[in-house]
Amino acid sequence: METQSQKKLLPKGVILKVGLIFVISFCVFLAGWLVVKGYYGEAITTVSSYAAAAVKNAQVVDITRDKDVIQVGFIPKTFGVAQVYKTSIDVPVSNYAFNVPLTLAIMAAFFPFLRSRRVYIEAIVILVFVHFLFIFTLEGERLTGVFVSQGYEKESTLSNIFWQFSWGFLDNMVVRFEPFLIGAYLFFSRNRVPTAKQQRTKEKKGINRQRPGKSKGKKSRKK
Repeated sequence: METQSQKKLLPKGVILKVGLIFVISFCVFLAGWLVVKGYYGEAITTVSSYAAAAVKNAQVVDITRDKDVIQVGFIPKTFGVAQVYKTSIDVPVSNYAFNVPLTLAIMAAFFPFLRSRRVYIEAIVILVFVHFLFIFTLEGERLTGVFVSQGYEKESTLSNIFWQFSWGFLDNMVVRFEPFLIGAYLFFSRNRVPTAKQQRTKEKKGINRQRPGKSKGKKSRKK
């Protein structure tokens, strides 16, 4: 009895289908990611850098990309000393986005089990937001140390702890376990009921599929 129930819960066809989707999508996403990675890194770093500059009362003077590394130059807005020093921070894209192909492949493997496709949009938003926070906290932690040493900012133990803990937590925990976190989110959201708009589109598709059969039946009766 146990073996029969296990077969009902996990049919071999479903396992094979999920495995094939995962392997094929991983290869596709990996090849595509190698092309898009630099542009994505530059875009997300630009947004994060301006957000970090606003919080740290700094100004972004330049953003340059050299293959996998995005270099951002900052200067403080308030000039407390005679000479203004430019602070350059290197942000390697692979440091926070190395798991993107694996994460997208896991998302693709969940496709047969998700009732609401809106979950995919939410998962992508979570993924991008995690990358944003990683760069934001990285630059905030580096700027805090540099601005304090150069005299542009007063030393604060609470501020140092906040930036170091935030970036360390994202770097050591969230980013490294990103595929499993997204997978868990999809797993617990798999039975979510679709929105009313999605249900209407599904009903319309079902009606459109049934109409050709009905029309054929009518024609055959007339004959």
